[in-house]
Amino acid sequence: MTKRVVVTGMGVVSSVGNTVADFWSSLKNGVCGIEMIDELMDMPVRIAGKVKDFDPEQFGMEKPFIRKQALFTQYAMASAWQAMQDSGLVAEGEGANIDPYRLGVYVGSGVGGFEVFYKETAKMIEDPSGKWISPLFIPTMISNIAAGHIAIKFAAKGPCLDIVTACATSSHCIGEAFRAIRHGYADAIIAGGSEFTSLPLGVAGFANAKALTLADDPKYASLPFNANRRGFVMGDGGAVLVLESLDHAIERGAPIYGEVVGYGNTCDAYHSTAPRPDGSTQAECIRVALEEAGYEPQKDVLYINAHGTGTKLNDVAETIAYKVALGENAYKAHISSTKSMTGHMFGAAGAAEAIATLMALREGICPPTINLDTPDPECDLDYTPNVAVKADLTLGISDSFGFGGHDACLAFRPYR
Repeated sequence: MTKRVVVTGMGVVSSVGNTVADFWSSLKNGVCGIEMIDELMDMPVRIAGKVKDFDPEQFGMEKPFIRKQALFTQYAMASAWQAMQDSGLVAEGEGANIDPYRLGVYVGSGVGGFEVFYKETAKMIEDPSGKWISPLFIPTMISNIAAGHIAIKFAAKGPCLDIVTACATSSHCIGEAFRAIRHGYADAIIAGGSEFTSLPLGVAGFANAKALTLADDPKYASLPFNANRRGFVMGDGGAVLVLESLDHAIERGAPIYGEVVGYGNTCDAYHSTAPRPDGSTQAECIRVALEEAGYEPQKDVLYINAHGTGTKLNDVAETIAYKVALGENAYKAHISSTKSMTGHMFGAAGAAEAIATLMALREGICPPTINLDTPDPECDLDYTPNVAVKADLTLGISDSFGFGGHDACLAFRPYR
């Protein structure tokens, strides 16, 4: 017997807000978090969606921990702390309301401690003996350490995984957590992702791979589905959701943001960085999630939070995928790319966009794709240009497509 799975807590750290309330307010009001970055001034790419006004002590972290941890771990911890405070789950001690062996953590990162790797590599180049390499190098750089620290913090002794699928990382973490709870392997899982890649080395790598825009105006740089798009914008942050079986959530009187009702997982099996141009594998991923969600085209009002990176290849392939998956119903769907405001949060993107999708369903508001002033004729669906739109939404999906051809699609419904 499969179990229903709901979302009972959410947390986010991003360029447009460090709480869910601020993040969502920015998105629905079209606020752009992309800015010029001082550290990048000598480079061709000088913009990014960096996290602002971040104080890790506000999110339950102490100074000794903060000093030792890479930013991706701090962003993950801050997001998980918010989500767990929101959900009210406690695994040990006073007020415990879940068996610690039934609480898991599925939190990933596409890269991990990028700045730690850079700093320690510089030391090794200067002195090949290696004697100046920090003993904390490995346990702060490895991408699974954020999940490990979250498990320690919240006494989560159940399944703990760090999925690494580039831009699809946190969508896969949420999807696999959904399956684990649905089939009885856990009662609740802290799921999501985090990333810090806007340091010069990360920007140079993506820029030289011809993935990033060279735009000079940060507020008109991330342009999904726009004919003027020239590539994506790096974004940093973290996002975490608490997934829980409906029975367990009801038993303890938990808040419920929505229900996870579908998950698709495919691979393009095509190219290391480019999407499959005919959209077939991406469409299958979307189709599987919609089928599991019980999508009824004549009854459902569908919102799609698109991957929508603003690269020439992705946006066209994604548009084709929607048409393959939905047929003529693709033209009825409300679609938007919130990356137009946050930049591409890479390993955190899927979870941040899942939060945006749940909030869209909860409030009946489709956030806009900002700066969509010149739509690409090949991207001819309703991408919610410039201004949020109200709609009586009954189903939302969020899709993520990563380097390596990794495709993920999550489906949500309002809880009823």
